[in-house]
Amino acid sequence: MTDFVTSQDLARRTSAAVDAAVGAGRERGLTVTDAAVLHDLFSVVVHLAPAPVVARVPTVLPDNVGVDALAVRQQGELDVTQWLADQGIPVIPPSPLVPREPVQRGGFSITFWQFVEEDRSKQPDYAANSESVADLHAAMRAYPGELKFLSAAEPDFIAGSLVALEGRGDLVDPVDLDRARREWQVLEPLVRSRTAFENAFPGIDLQPIHGDSPPANVFSGVDKDLFADFELVTLGPVEWDLAALGPALEAAYNRGAQRNGMRALNEDVLKFVNSVGMLRVIATLTLVPKLPVLMEYLKPAVDHWRTMPFAGE
Repeated sequence: MTDFVTSQDLARRTSAAVDAAVGAGRERGLTVTDAAVLHDLFSVVVHLAPAPVVARVPTVLPDNVGVDALAVRQQGELDVTQWLADQGIPVIPPSPLVPREPVQRGGFSITFWQFVEEDRSKQPDYAANSESVADLHAAMRAYPGELKFLSAAEPDFIAGSLVALEGRGDLVDPVDLDRARREWQVLEPLVRSRTAFENAFPGIDLQPIHGDSPPANVFSGVDKDLFADFELVTLGPVEWDLAALGPALEAAYNRGAQRNGMRALNEDVLKFVNSVGMLRVIATLTLVPKLPVLMEYLKPAVDHWRTMPFAGE
């Protein structure tokens, strides 16, 4: 296959994202003379120095997500993080120096966040992070905004990717693709329908959740740790936020849940979200041509998925 981006393509994409972020920031009255890239994977994250503002520019997206659809999702993220910040929850908040809305420029959709200095000497404590997710969930229960059921699962992305991967032996083994399609037949109805989910898992409450593995999305600030990256904020079972993290971190979450007077994680729901999460890994293989380094991250997950029971069993 010849559709993989080159290192030169990646450099041009990053440069274009930085230019778009700088231009958008200046248009909104920010002084930007020393822009610096802080992170570059699925998004290019740019400190618009000397302004205390960080621009996040998503650059690696599924083909079914255009800038308009992305902007809707980004507005949801901005709204929920501002609400959490107003409640005193430790999150990286939107920047107060520009309007709280996505900005489209240069084919990108950009959001602006408050700059927080990172403590680069600190190693992540995933057990402590997992326990603190229960505190986040307790706070998010009162969020008044409207959220879609399990939108974080991105069912259209999964379904479309299982079609797009046909004949892509360079990305996925045909045997694995066949299994993924059969598992999706079992899981898709429960992902797409709140009613079907509630019938399958009676008594499991749904609430606003982070949507994208919050124990792995805790930013180590110099002053304190902050939850970040609410791009996939959704309505769902709390188990979704602990998918694929394993028994030790599940136990840590349960300690936090008990402290907050909340229920412990449900084993059946965990099996469901773990299975859906693995199919999102398979779907993400379609993004490897846009970001080849992804294969290094995805291959161990695919290898683990092969050892798991078939979804629903």
